[in-house]
Amino acid sequence: MTQQSADELSRLSPAVADLVRTAPGTYVDGQWKATSDDTVDVVSPGTGATVATVVTSGTAGVRQTVAAARRTFDEGSWATSSPRERARLLRSLAAVIRAHADDFAALGVIDVGTPISLSRGLHAAAPAAYFDFFADAAERGPLGGYEEGLGLHHGPPNMSMSNLYRVPIGVVAAISAYNYPLLISAFKIGGALAAGCTAVLMPSPQTLTASLLLMRCIEEAGFPPGVVNLVTGGADVGRALTESDGVDLVTFTGSVPVGKNVMRQAADGLKKVVLELGGKSPNLVLPSADLDAIVEPSVLRFTRNAGQGCGSTTRTLVPREWYDAYAARAADVMSALPVGDPWDEATAIGPLISAPHRARVRGYVDRAVESGAMVLAGSFDAVPGDGFFMNPLLVGGVRNDAEISQEELFGPVGVLLPYDSVDEAVAIANATRFGLNGNIWGTTSEALEIAGRVRAGTVTVNGGGADRPDAPWPGMGESGIGVDRGMEGFREFFDVKHVQFRV
Repeated sequence: MTQQSADELSRLSPAVADLVRTAPGTYVDGQWKATSDDTVDVVSPGTGATVATVVTSGTAGVRQTVAAARRTFDEGSWATSSPRERARLLRSLAAVIRAHADDFAALGVIDVGTPISLSRGLHAAAPAAYFDFFADAAERGPLGGYEEGLGLHHGPPNMSMSNLYRVPIGVVAAISAYNYPLLISAFKIGGALAAGCTAVLMPSPQTLTASLLLMRCIEEAGFPPGVVNLVTGGADVGRALTESDGVDLVTFTGSVPVGKNVMRQAADGLKKVVLELGGKSPNLVLPSADLDAIVEPSVLRFTRNAGQGCGSTTRTLVPREWYDAYAARAADVMSALPVGDPWDEATAIGPLISAPHRARVRGYVDRAVESGAMVLAGSFDAVPGDGFFMNPLLVGGVRNDAEISQEELFGPVGVLLPYDSVDEAVAIANATRFGLNGNIWGTTSEALEIAGRVRAGTVTVNGGGADRPDAPWPGMGESGIGVDRGMEGFREFFDVKHVQFRV
């Protein structure tokens, strides 16, 4: 272990530091197990140092965890437990996560490179809030309720009554992305547990440590063995999980290419699939907007977490006559954003997840510039330090159909696109294969009207408001299938049963 990695782990509580150093990457039926000889290094994006080496699950670990989840669902008492009991345990889990908030915030820096000032909310407070939300959802029941009467049906040869019963779907394979590992797990595991499902969680192999601590928290919260299980590894482990006959629902967050593979792999078993994928979301500035007020929040919307967010609004659309003024203001804003050490409270933009990913993001910019694009704001200057840092950039002189305008970069890079009419702006906003998110700046009445015309699962007006766990996060087009989060997302974890009887 290098001095850098030792220094980072020293920021954790001793018990959690020991967990990160020693825990195998398989948690099955309430026990930690080493189920393969394969390992993966946990590399800190902020330093480039290896902080831990985790023994991954292999296909044997997948078989064991799925069998445990299947047995617990089919033979145990979890699926038939009361909503009140499930809610009690979920609230207990939220409380345990809050008790470990400092550790989760530190792991957000170590695993993801999120600046500590941001990590406290994204990687600790927000996940706890989602588990509390799903505790409430368990008590309320899904939309329509656990039971719903359809009333009398008058039809020959008799009258009948019908009831609908919403029952837990079964074993859930929950596969999360690297950018918000605990938060995404809270969407998926929280909904599954609230419904009465059992689960196998598979985090990204690039960010494992928060999931190790989550399993410890699940133990502390008092969940029965086998209700939540953990596997770790690469594509072979993911494929074994999505193809397993013991899985009823696969819920995945990640890239479009991997999402397509997940869908193919689940197809032979006719499993239900929920996919939350990528985006290339518009940030539409109407002529009625206050230019001085909207540039800084617009920049922050595509640089948060070093731009590693599927909902980042990376395509900014401005009236043509505002183009130069917007670029000048963006240059001022971006030059003042501190980039670097994610442990520094003043840092706004931390590192990207890995050196190959940084090279990938930079490759998009290089190809755009070679084709005639211009860097309007930001700098190619190297950021001091051994981590995977990249200064934010705003690129102009490109069309909406250019590669850099259409592909999800997952980095702190935005494009600036001019328009000549609001109708043209809407057409540009919708000219993408994605449809995840969008934002509109302008007078509220005009922006709300335009919001109805933008093809995206979520549209905010003038920045929207605080994240709300009860709101869904749907995607249109290649941004996904099904829904994460909120009561609509909770509904994904149920099957519907129709019972009809004569009266």
